[in-house]
Amino acid sequence: MPDMDEKRLSALTANINIIEKRGGDPLISGIAYDSRMVKKGFLFCALDGLHVDGHSYISKAIGLGAAAVLHSRALDEYDENITYIMTDNPRTAMASLSAAFYGNPADKLITVGVTGTDGKTTTVYLIDQLIELCGLKSGFISTAACKIADEITKNPYRQSTPEATEIQMMLSQMLENGKTHAVVEATSHGLSPKNNRLGNLDFNAAVFTNLTHEHLEFHGSFEQYRKDKTELFRKLKMNTKKQSFGVVNLDDGSSAAFIEATQNRVYTCSTLNPEADYFADEIRQEPTGNQFRLNIRKDGKTQSFQTSIQLPGLFNIENVLGAFAVIHNLTPISPAHLAGLLPKLQAVKGRMKLITGRQSFTVIVDYAHSPGSFRKVFPVFRENCRGRLISVFGSAGERDIEKRSIQGAIAAEYSDILFITDEDPRGEVPMDIIRQIAAGAEGKSEEPVSTPKTEGDNLFLIPDRKTAILEAFKTACEGDTVVLLGKGHESTIIYADGPIDWDEQTAAEEALRELGY
Repeated sequence: MPDMDEKRLSALTANINIIEKRGGDPLISGIAYDSRMVKKGFLFCALDGLHVDGHSYISKAIGLGAAAVLHSRALDEYDENITYIMTDNPRTAMASLSAAFYGNPADKLITVGVTGTDGKTTTVYLIDQLIELCGLKSGFISTAACKIADEITKNPYRQSTPEATEIQMMLSQMLENGKTHAVVEATSHGLSPKNNRLGNLDFNAAVFTNLTHEHLEFHGSFEQYRKDKTELFRKLKMNTKKQSFGVVNLDDGSSAAFIEATQNRVYTCSTLNPEADYFADEIRQEPTGNQFRLNIRKDGKTQSFQTSIQLPGLFNIENVLGAFAVIHNLTPISPAHLAGLLPKLQAVKGRMKLITGRQSFTVIVDYAHSPGSFRKVFPVFRENCRGRLISVFGSAGERDIEKRSIQGAIAAEYSDILFITDEDPRGEVPMDIIRQIAAGAEGKSEEPVSTPKTEGDNLFLIPDRKTAILEAFKTACEGDTVVLLGKGHESTIIYADGPIDWDEQTAAEEALRELGY
């Protein structure tokens, strides 16, 4: 009899396209796409990656105990003791195999997916909190963190949306820990059929936050980026007892594309359009949060509730509206009770984090790293800044090149002084990235800047992030605000020769101590 954690290979392959099969029907004890993670009895999936070809690691995987290999092209040699399955698309097959191996855990959970350029992680965290505040058991997977059991831990994977093997394993572990709900951050990379990380995972609710310029190095065009994002709404479950639904931010220009992507009911949220199903008005923004009236339209009638959140910025009202709409339609909890829970919601680490100390200037750490997020956070920083606004940020290497000058221009428009530094250069030359950002700040891009910056005067190019932060703090005077953008919760900075440990909050605190604060 097979172990409870083992399954016959034939039990996993029913729904994949098999071009050729060699060997028997071994017991499978696990699935891995990284040969270093292979153990005895594993199925190794040889994937074609951007930098690495998994087929080159098949012999290593077999040496570590793999019982079967999934591959997409003929191999130079075959081991008679190993089972080989050739398929046209290993990523598509891997998602199906993983779901089957872990018993299709999503079918036993109420699942919520959140997509968009900005606000995904925060919205995931807000939905999870509201589920728990309603007395239910929730788990989540996001860029910043995961909650599989009771504790929130760092996301152990560099990818915001992990590979299918990891997603299915984590959902299975949530079930084992008594979770009834799972909230998943659905990135464009995760949704894209190229990667298929969210294959064989359908959702009870799908949320769209917004869409701006990002990840075009992967998708090729904004139109393809949007199409890949809308995959989430096509993944809404059909024919369930309680109909699955979508939630969209009506204020975003791409909202119609998401509404049209599904035949399921879609609820709308807005801070501008009173015809939305969930509309916020009478908004009073403060440095530490927002007060507003929440209006819910249903069956031609409107209910209104005064409420507040301890999250600054209009964009956080948008995030909260999306989270509220999800819980309102997933649970029987009354809207009045839900509105009363909103003041209890907490922010995500690395989002609008105030660094306290004895300094006479304000220091804020935030994860904003795209043109869209810059356009949202900079007005908040500017409005609440008594003195000069000093910004420290960079842009990721081997990612969307076009966004760099746009970031520089937006930051220059709102900031008095810029320190441009490393974010994750990866294999690119750090100063090349920095100068591309600087071009936007100097008014040399198509993005307009009414107050272009001048290098050496109010624009400083310092690759070493620790030094850049230190110099920004040295420059700051009483009443100024220094914002550190782009790293937020992340624990590394990636260079050509690999990652180095990094914690933005700790780096800021150490720099303040070094200066005697």
